[in-house]
Amino acid sequence: MDKILLENMHFYGYHGVLAEEKVLGQKFFVDAQLLLDLRQAGRTDDVNDTVSYAQVYRLIDAIVTGERFDLLEALAHRICGQILAAFDKVEEVHLTVKKPGAPVNGHYDYFAVTVVRRRADYD
Repeated sequence: MDKILLENMHFYGYHGVLAEEKVLGQKFFVDAQLLLDLRQAGRTDDVNDTVSYAQVYRLIDAIVTGERFDLLEALAHRICGQILAAFDKVEEVHLTVKKPGAPVNGHYDYFAVTVVRRRADYD
C-alpha cells in the first residue's frame, strides 16, 4: 500500500494526567502515515485523487490544540478515527504522538505512543 507521510508536526496542547499539564500545556509532536492507493493520483496528477496534506494537518491541529486528553493513547486514537472518518481514500493510519516535556525525572528525548487503526476496524 502507498503512503502519505506527515512527519514531526509541532503543536501546543493540554494533555496529561497531572492538573498542571492541563493548565500550562506543552509541546507535542505528531507523525502520521496514511496508507492508501495513490495510483490514480499518480496517473491523473489531480489532487482530487489523493488526500490533501493541508486538510490532514488542520484536522490534527484542531484535535491536538482544541481537545484535552489524559492519555496519549486516547489522543492518538481520536486523531486516527477522525482521519478515517474524514478521508475515505485512507485505509489505514499509523500515528505516533510524542511528548518531549513529560513530567518524568530523568534524561530522555520524549515519551511516545504509536497506534495503528484500519478502516475495517470502524466499518
